[in-house]
Amino acid sequence: MKRAYLKYIFSLLLFGTNGVVASYISLSSYEIVFFRTLIGSLMLVSIFIFSKREVSFKKYKKQTFFAILSGVAMGLSWMFVYEAYKQIGVSIASLVFYCGPIIVMIVSPILFKEKLTLPKILGFITVFCGVLLVNGRISHGGNIKFGLFCGAMAALMYSLMIIFNKQAKDIVGLEISTIQLVAGFVVVAVFIGFKQGFVIDVPASSWIPIFILGLVNTAIGCYLYFSSISDLPVQTVAVCGYLEPLSAVVFSVLILGEVMSLPQIIGAVLIICGAIFAECSDMIFAKNKKIIHVENK
Repeated sequence: MKRAYLKYIFSLLLFGTNGVVASYISLSSYEIVFFRTLIGSLMLVSIFIFSKREVSFKKYKKQTFFAILSGVAMGLSWMFVYEAYKQIGVSIASLVFYCGPIIVMIVSPILFKEKLTLPKILGFITVFCGVLLVNGRISHGGNIKFGLFCGAMAALMYSLMIIFNKQAKDIVGLEISTIQLVAGFVVVAVFIGFKQGFVIDVPASSWIPIFILGLVNTAIGCYLYFSSISDLPVQTVAVCGYLEPLSAVVFSVLILGEVMSLPQIIGAVLIICGAIFAECSDMIFAKNKKIIHVENK
């Protein structure tokens, strides 16, 4: 469990640098997602083949189907959120997109029999308030209705990605990461093919950040992400997932030199405190109950 936590947090930090890396790529959002999934898929497939790992997805056809659905949802989520960024700006799009974990937390007691405790709810509310402060700037440009629709669809696809992934418990590690990323690439490739074809003019200066985004952020990041969330409670994935937008803000300040306002700093603190409280409160309260029980005896 400890190893799964570390892998998950590191993957979120990698994903938090996506915006920084993408800022050096002179392509449209859909083209960036296309190259990201293409390179990441090729790397994971190559590693899987040369490692000569035992193939388990043939034994679990139903779970493989859910893993593919999770990858499809991931690809659609990335496309929707990048289009939302374009239409309504990163701030509002992020607010709508990160309603996805709320959907996951609401349905988790029904689908996964995970108890939705009051401390988790309070921690989650604190985290979401922090995200509101961190992403509090409003963009008035673009098609607002269509942008909000894309953001909402990205949130829905995100929640489906997590839910479907939890249904493939016996397909883990590199194998499930490969299946999901390849499925995501197929979805993006089909969309690109219908939208504009596969002739893409890539500036020479964009190739290095494209490979960093594809190999490091996507291939390694997705491997760490998908191989860890299957071992973590779904509510943990939902709450700690807010570390991704937090790290994105921090990296943009440190690397791109963007100014972080006082409300954003307060929001960052709320995100960290809310996530820690949601994760540790049940354990702390359980220990206190045991202590009280022992003292009563």
